[in-house]
Amino acid sequence: MVRRIRPAGADADDALVNEAVDRAGEEVFTRQPPKTLKGRINFLLGRLKTTKAVAQELGVTQRSVERYRTGERKHPPKAIADRIDAAVRARWQPKVRDRRRKQAATTTGITVEARARFGYTAPIGTTDDGRMRRITVHLPAEYARRLFDAQRGIGAESPNEVIAEGLQEMYFKDHGRRADQLEVEFTDIDYIDVSF
Repeated sequence: MVRRIRPAGADADDALVNEAVDRAGEEVFTRQPPKTLKGRINFLLGRLKTTKAVAQELGVTQRSVERYRTGERKHPPKAIADRIDAAVRARWQPKVRDRRRKQAATTTGITVEARARFGYTAPIGTTDDGRMRRITVHLPAEYARRLFDAQRGIGAESPNEVIAEGLQEMYFKDHGRRADQLEVEFTDIDYIDVSF
């Protein structure tokens, strides 16, 4: 068994990849989530069933949830408003999101746009200096499936490793037509955007 040694910062890069995939899932919504605080709290109550469960999810008191629900309190602090928004978006239209993920993993694939440091391991006589690049590449369905599996913790690959291999094969190796010994490192992600 080969033990992979992950570079420092790899967890942060994985977190950025996961956030990008989550944002892509939100872009496929067919309707927008509730806009009002009361509507969002009522939606969460419908999903989590009790004010206690909603309070635990948001990190507030049960009484605060009740105040938000009745409209007694209309403006929570920004940090709590952001947590409410994130909790609603994470649970909004799961069937639509799952259907698009399945489609991406079986037929359409994903498009990745990133600005990150790309380093190389290549034959002698070629450059291996890493540098920041901005790249937009469409990855086939196989990489989408592997990325979604890595997000769920299935297999030994991290989300970053799947994206790195996809960019290596599709962009740098031009679908296997050149640079067959090239290995690409994808680190120090400045930004990443995924669409499917």
